[in-house]
Amino acid sequence: MIALLPDPAGLLGFLGAGLILNLTPGADVMFALASGARGGPRAGIAAALGVSLGCLFHVALTAGGVAALLAASPAAFDAIRYAGAAYLLWLAVRSWRAGLATAEARAGGGLAAIGRGALTNILNPKVALFILAFLPQFADPARGPVWAQLLLLGGLFALTAFFVTALYGAAGGALRTRLARRARLLNRIAAGVFAGLAARLALA
Repeated sequence: MIALLPDPAGLLGFLGAGLILNLTPGADVMFALASGARGGPRAGIAAALGVSLGCLFHVALTAGGVAALLAASPAAFDAIRYAGAAYLLWLAVRSWRAGLATAEARAGGGLAAIGRGALTNILNPKVALFILAFLPQFADPARGPVWAQLLLLGGLFALTAFFVTALYGAAGGALRTRLARRARLLNRIAAGVFAGLAARLALA
C-alpha cells in the first residue's frame, strides 16, 4: 500500500495542498459551522464526519471513472446540482422554523447531522469535479493501479478534511453554547447560511 503513495516530497505536497484547501472556508466549512451553531459541538463534528463520508463517495466515483461521465453530461450535472440546492433550501426552512429547544438540538443531532452532511456533499457535483481534477495530479501509473492510488489519496484527503472541518463545526457549537439563550437567533443564522449555500449551488 505504501508503494502506491507518492515519494515523501510528493506526499508532503499533496497533504499541504489538501490542508490549505480544507482550511479555506467553503461550502463544507460553512455547513459544519451552521450545524454546530444549530445543534452544538457534537452536531458540528458529526456534520464534518458526514461531509468526509460524502467526500469518500466522490473519491469512489472518481476511481471508477463515473465522475468523468458526470462532467461530460451537463443534464446530469444540473439535475444533481438542483437536487442539492433544494435539499439545502429545505434545511434552511427547517432551521428558520425551529423552536427555542427542539428535540434535535437537545440530542446534539449526531446521526442526523452525519446524514445531512453526507447527503449535502453527495448532492454537490462540484465536489466530484474537484476530486476528479485534484487527485489524478498525484497519481502515477508507474506506482501501480491508478484506481487504487486514487482511493488511497482520496482517503487521506477525506481524513484531513474531517479534522479541519470538525474544528470549524466545534467552533460553531461553542458559539451556540455561549449564546444558548439566543437559540432562535442562531437557528435563523443557520437558516441564512443554508439558504446562501443553496443559492450558490443553484446559480453558480
